Amino acid sequence: MTPHAATRDSGAKAGPDLSGRTIGMVGLGLMGAPMARRLAGAGACLVLWNRSIDRAEALAAELPAAGVLPSPRHVAAAAEIVIVMVTDADAVEAVVFDPYEDSYGLSHGLGDDALIIDMGTTAVDRTRDFAGRVRMVGGSWVDAPVSGGTVAATDGTLSIMVGGSDADVARAEPILRALGRRITHVGPVGAGQIAKTANQMIVGMTIGAVSEALALARRAGADPAKVREAIRGGFAESRVLELHGERMVTGDFQARAKATIQRKDMRAAQALAASVGLDLPELATNLALWETMVEAGRGDLDHSALVLAIDPEEWDNG
Repeated sequence: MTPHAATRDSGAKAGPDLSGRTIGMVGLGLMGAPMARRLAGAGACLVLWNRSIDRAEALAAELPAAGVLPSPRHVAAAAEIVIVMVTDADAVEAVVFDPYEDSYGLSHGLGDDALIIDMGTTAVDRTRDFAGRVRMVGGSWVDAPVSGGTVAATDGTLSIMVGGSDADVARAEPILRALGRRITHVGPVGAGQIAKTANQMIVGMTIGAVSEALALARRAGADPAKVREAIRGGFAESRVLELHGERMVTGDFQARAKATIQRKDMRAAQALAASVGLDLPELATNLALWETMVEAGRGDLDHSALVLAIDPEEWDNG
């Protein structure tokens, strides 16, 4: 796959057959668990590790060919390709290289020609650093962050933004096709994370726009649910208005993606902009809202709960 002709849209076609493939999965949270189920459904044998061993054991018990191993190092030794799906760059560094010098990390168990696919959202500069360190021990790295949330992870319809060499991305592609509908090879290592940063900026800022619009509608005396219904299908339509807007008007703030994670991503976007000397004033304004929300103790709520940071008294009492 070349970066300029790299988008694949699987549509309604049958997914890949991963029978006979052993795939490692490190990180089994809100996104990692449904992704593991998709891989198992495609026939893969899975070797699993999660910081909470109980979660890994419960997932393994429901899958046809899955086992739990005691450390990321053991996962790397058992699988030629390992997916990492953890919270942030610090967590990636911990599970890949381990800060404890006790041979706990993936890098201590990598075999010849091993491939790590980081599918979380990781800072661009650190992604490039991690890839270089893995190359030093004989492995390869692909960054393949995703968009679509838990719904798309469950359905296998994620959008996947990929960075890596042509050869490494080609190796990863059958696995990615089991997880996503739209797969785009953006460029070399780090390019996937650049695309994900742009994605998260748009998501975070659009959640802010929808939150402000619905808060204004409510404060001005209109039913925000009816306002949302009225503007859907026009130029204001978006996936955020559809899903997050519904959560706002129903008050369903159970976390599908936590506000703390969105704040982390907006901070990463700001850092990337600063590193290339670009001033993005709307990003700074939006980040301030996420900071306010988390500082108010709402960080574990769904990111659609940003509306509470805009007009908390009106919305909490509604």
